Amino acid sequence: MQAVKIENLAKKYLIRHQMNWRLYDALGDWFARIGRRIRHPFIERSIPRNIEEFWALKNLSFGVEKGERVAIVGHNGAGKSTLLKILSRITAPTEGRISLKGRVASLLEVGTGFHPELTGRENIYLNAAILGMRRHEIKKNFDAIVDFSGVEKFLDTPIKRYSSGMSVRLAFAIAAHLTSEILIVDEVLAVGDLEFQKKCMGKMDEISHSEGRTILFVSHNMGAVLQLCSRIICLEHGQMVFDTYDVVDGANRYMSLAKVDEYISEWVNPGGKYENDYFKPLRFGLYRPDGSKNSGALRRSDELFVEIEGVVKKPNKALCVGYCMKDQAGNVIYWTYQSDQVKCPNEIPTLEGHVCLRSRVPLEILNLGKKNLELAIRIYNGEWIAAPGGSKPPALTFMVEGPVNDSPYWVIPRTGTNAINGTWKLA
Repeated sequence: MQAVKIENLAKKYLIRHQMNWRLYDALGDWFARIGRRIRHPFIERSIPRNIEEFWALKNLSFGVEKGERVAIVGHNGAGKSTLLKILSRITAPTEGRISLKGRVASLLEVGTGFHPELTGRENIYLNAAILGMRRHEIKKNFDAIVDFSGVEKFLDTPIKRYSSGMSVRLAFAIAAHLTSEILIVDEVLAVGDLEFQKKCMGKMDEISHSEGRTILFVSHNMGAVLQLCSRIICLEHGQMVFDTYDVVDGANRYMSLAKVDEYISEWVNPGGKYENDYFKPLRFGLYRPDGSKNSGALRRSDELFVEIEGVVKKPNKALCVGYCMKDQAGNVIYWTYQSDQVKCPNEIPTLEGHVCLRSRVPLEILNLGKKNLELAIRIYNGEWIAAPGGSKPPALTFMVEGPVNDSPYWVIPRTGTNAINGTWKLA
């Protein structure tokens, strides 16, 4: 049985632009408005010239079975949030129709449905009532909501004094304990800390399996999508790009939609960044064997090198210069420093002056998809100079494209961060 059915759905907005008015433009728009008002067939009823039609969704059709966990992905402006707002009955479609079987609980924006002047306790009753929970249901689930949210200490504090993370925790706790058949979540979990995100993912997985709830989940975090969802629908410019039950393939297809010119192949220090007493990075880049900057997708059989150029100011044998590689979901694939080798590369930081370090990227062990390299420089067991995962560290990106190997059975990415081709023979 389908919990959600969408047929030829479309949503149009009118965008007003500033323009230099001329007399005949003003008269034309005035006559257009009069024409719409009196519905005269001989008066033009066009849209004023400073207003543009924008279709956030166009001819969208699909169905979701009861108990399915569907990820709605797409780049910013693809129409994801508009779709969820229509499903949540916040806004009405311009064309098409939707059919929902069951009660809907939505978590679309931080603090939606909360009154800033009311306390956390009062907002639990208010927000739960807005979502359709009856008073006896709220009382029954009140302790569980408070325990899950972790805001018991601040329960009688006005919501306006809550951080965004606390508001999200309370809002999700209410939505998760609502006896709804359909749960809609739009990216807001990204505001919470890592521990709470894991807790939320576990809760959504639990209610989907044990209670048979349907979940529509919007997120740019492919790790969360792969963990929770059994289906991926990708939108672009308000239309469906693909709909697949192979979530690994879907995640990689979504990431591969990035344009080649969005790849970052080189970072150059603008001048005053990363000043310290030991090593100042000047350049961090990805290069082909001929020395040219990498400018496109790579195969696992290609050659790629990382170069880190900088100035050693104060020799220190504990200086570690390298990078951290992560996959498109943010999972660490590996770390490497020049100190991994005992010989010459490890002696470089004992010198003073300008140095350039070069390291080969082991493409042959990497799974398919987008990879991110973040600069990592530190004094071992001491000061960090550039920390991966910190405040926007220098980062590079590239794409590994398929196939994984020559086998006809593995034309899609394998599960896991790496993909190793083992050597086999009959023993």
